[in-house]
Amino acid sequence: MRQKEEILKEYFGYDSFRKGQESIINAILEGRDILAVMPTGAGKSICYQVPALMLPGITIVISPLISLMQDQVKALNENGIHAAYINSSLSDSQISRALEAAANGGYKIVYVAPERLETREFMGFASRTDIAMVTVDEAHCISQWGQDFRPSYLKIIDFVNSLKKRPILSAFTATATEEVKNDIACILSLRDPHVVVTGFDRENLYYQVENLKHKDDFIVSYIEKHPQDSGIIYCATRKNVEALHELLFQRGVPVTKYHAGLDNDVRKKNQDDFIYDRAPVIVATNAFGMGIDKSNVRYVIHYNMPQSMENYYQEAGRAGRDGEPSTCILLFSAQDIMINKFLLERKDFSGVEPEDIELIRQRDAKRLQVMEGYCRTTGCLRNYILSYFGEKTGAPCDHCGNCHREYREVDMTAEAKAIINCVFETKGRYGLNIVLGILLGAKRARLREIKAETYKTYGALKDKNEAELRLLISQMILEGYLYQTEDRYSVLKMGNIAPLKDESTRVILRMHEEKEPSGKPKSAKRKSTDALTSAGYELFERLRALRLAIAREEALPPYIVFSDKTLIDMCVKMPSDEPEMLGVSGVGAAKIGKYGQRFLEEIEAFKLQHPEALTSITEENSEEI
Repeated sequence: MRQKEEILKEYFGYDSFRKGQESIINAILEGRDILAVMPTGAGKSICYQVPALMLPGITIVISPLISLMQDQVKALNENGIHAAYINSSLSDSQISRALEAAANGGYKIVYVAPERLETREFMGFASRTDIAMVTVDEAHCISQWGQDFRPSYLKIIDFVNSLKKRPILSAFTATATEEVKNDIACILSLRDPHVVVTGFDRENLYYQVENLKHKDDFIVSYIEKHPQDSGIIYCATRKNVEALHELLFQRGVPVTKYHAGLDNDVRKKNQDDFIYDRAPVIVATNAFGMGIDKSNVRYVIHYNMPQSMENYYQEAGRAGRDGEPSTCILLFSAQDIMINKFLLERKDFSGVEPEDIELIRQRDAKRLQVMEGYCRTTGCLRNYILSYFGEKTGAPCDHCGNCHREYREVDMTAEAKAIINCVFETKGRYGLNIVLGILLGAKRARLREIKAETYKTYGALKDKNEAELRLLISQMILEGYLYQTEDRYSVLKMGNIAPLKDESTRVILRMHEEKEPSGKPKSAKRKSTDALTSAGYELFERLRALRLAIAREEALPPYIVFSDKTLIDMCVKMPSDEPEMLGVSGVGAAKIGKYGQRFLEEIEAFKLQHPEALTSITEENSEEI
């Protein structure tokens, strides 16, 4: 049997495995089931693609989206690995030919949509084929508590049980709470699985929350300052997508749009324009993005607050898949909460058991509270995310918007006690807005209806700023003094107030002055391009132009030819022949054969034109300067 390291180098062009990959591959080769939670960009696909080439028989990869399968199969074929996909984009005759070729050993890896598992033709193929492994990608889709539940995923175990010989089962996801992990293991009937959680921290991502009124101005300003960068802007509604797309288009930004209200052909064209860098900026609803493998997205901006931390982590995580520093900005306003409540009340529950609907509604309400807490926290944003997913956190990261924001500390102990008294007086019957209205002495019909003016706490904080009180209540919830119920119409109730009975206990609120920020972090992880000199940048742009020309010839996304990171490494290493080119990160044998000579010629032409040029300054050659 060939060694896994040989396969990694020959087909994928890498010299070593990333964190978690090798232990997963070893466990698969030992015949063990796998449950792996790995963040976007951590290299999940290599964990099943490498052993698939080593195991006897075929690996079936179950994937939820057509675009995801097509990208993966294109990338595999570019790397010299024979793979195919089976989904509704193919005609019946194309599917038959692909399955016949797979059954005859033409493919080692076959991607399939979960709905196809039940078809007579696929069942017939499976019954006469040696299936070594079934891999479930985006495995959180199998859980009703996951953010992208797919009822068709529940049929996977029926398919596995119908096979003559039980294959190895491997399940992969980027987002899974403990509840979702348990669901995946139970529903798939994983046998003593090797469980790997490599962590949720994406060190190259800079998280930032901005509470501002003029969101359009912020986005226009940000794009003007980053004209060469590719980015995604997520909006909660189609109306916002259309309005923002029109604004950017009128400003001359090469932008496209994506939402479920567009015709299928238009959506496909717009998605391709983004992937192929014809329009490097896309404005979209959350209907866009799952399975998009574009590696050079430098920023993701959320125009509205997402409905859950799972959704935010997955959508923001589409930035920086190549490991390069990238920015994730969430533009927050109180109206976002109302928009999301409106959308959740109209959620489609088709395919969900009636007895589960109320539980899911409660879960959605809780997730919305967690997301609001993220937008309002003054603590480290990275630690907030990691804590939600069950990871232990240490000191603030010093690499997020909150860590780089200047705060003033205000003693709000007296105000906190007034809030506690109000919640006690109202017997925990009302939500946040009513409690705030009582404390501020507001004149509203709903307050008159409940005779709020008769409460002792009515107007107790009438001289205070409502935004500050909202921030204070959010902090009190985080610290456990209060809690919100998980009903659709959540109410504020008393938590553990015992510490506040101690006169020495203080409630300190950290506040900052809101201003229109530049969107630039004060410090950032070092970019790969930081090592390039001006000559190096010139060569990098020439190699990018060559890559784009090849991509258009081959009808491929540019990043599938070579990633930006690989091109930068070429500029640093300046290979002069094929053996040296194989030393470049991300260059394998198949790509050497297809593209190596053209890139070597471009590098050689650059050397002839600039014989004395130094293209990079690294620690190794800095002493030469």
